[in-house]
Amino acid sequence: MKRAGCLLFAALPVVITAGVYALTPTHSHDGTSKASASPSRSAAPHAATDAKRGAEREKPDGDQVIAGLPAGLAAPAKKELAQELVASAENSTLDWRSAYGYVEDIGDGQGYTAGTVGFCTGTHDLLTLVERYTKAHPGNGLARYLPALHQVDGTDSHKGLDPGFTAAWKAEAELPAFRKAQDEERDRVYFDPAVRLAKLDGLGTLGQFIYYDAMVFHGPGTGSTGFYGLRERAMREADTPSRGGSEKNYLDIFLDIRVKAMKTKRPGIDTSRVDTAQRRFLYDGNLDLKTPLTWQVYGETYKVP
Repeated sequence: MKRAGCLLFAALPVVITAGVYALTPTHSHDGTSKASASPSRSAAPHAATDAKRGAEREKPDGDQVIAGLPAGLAAPAKKELAQELVASAENSTLDWRSAYGYVEDIGDGQGYTAGTVGFCTGTHDLLTLVERYTKAHPGNGLARYLPALHQVDGTDSHKGLDPGFTAAWKAEAELPAFRKAQDEERDRVYFDPAVRLAKLDGLGTLGQFIYYDAMVFHGPGTGSTGFYGLRERAMREADTPSRGGSEKNYLDIFLDIRVKAMKTKRPGIDTSRVDTAQRRFLYDGNLDLKTPLTWQVYGETYKVP
């Protein structure tokens, strides 16, 4: 998906507290886009839907189970926290709303990366977002790029998008309707399926976030580096809590598998979004993801009171 923000003071510890939004999305300090390098968002939409359905078929009484559980990560305050945690890794800021207008080709082979969770022109999710937005808001500033978005889908090409697409995206991102559309697509494709499946697996709020961040980064694919593929591999090594297993042990194994997948896809990638954030919360026993929280990503320290 996308990129780290600029590390302004690489030699000094940087502390960013919720409510203070000084950084905006940009390149990392070394000129590379190391934050997200999110690799496998290119799963075809039907394949992703089938994977989701397949996972949920394991839980035929899923709706009833969900109805009897706490809101967890779906509670408003926790959902806001989840977006801040993701933004610290994706944009080097806690102000996730500052990324609605972000658009850039970070050289990862997925074309333009844009928006709050890094929708990509090469991985179908950006195309789907613009299609759904155009259906609700015909004549918007991005609608004229739909033919080109169809043409470049699955590639890193900018054919038909340059030179006006990036300016059009930024302009559209100033509109509340397009911001809402980004939020809705994020929830439909990434947040809601991840949180629901985590709950069905018996995971608490931290586990729900671990699934969500993996879904954002790896995409809803069934391959070896896709979210559903990672989950299947973890379940071969440990039982989920819903199957009588240890929550901490299962999540530790899931994170191990995820880190290996990240490194397989992109050797040398910085995995601190797992190592000094999610795994730290896990080893601290913070399965409910209670605040205050302190974590590090790409050399920066973040705090939420």
